Amino acid sequence: MAKQANSGNKKPGLKKAPEKKPLIDPKYKNPVSTAIIIIILVIFFIVNNTRKEPQSGPYPPYYSKEKAE
Repeated sequence: MAKQANSGNKKPGLKKAPEKKPLIDPKYKNPVSTAIIIIILVIFFIVNNTRKEPQSGPYPPYYSKEKAE
């Protein structure tokens, strides 16, 4: 007798594991991650350009303060 393949046979009572549902639908994963990165970069840009730090250090040689203003 020929040996039958076991691929089509299922054991009775064997339950299929529930599928894991992803947090973000794969169809929208790239646009969502791109939007998050752009928002973070905009926040860093705004924070970096709104801080006021005193200018310190020596001026370059032959620098005239009257011409700069």
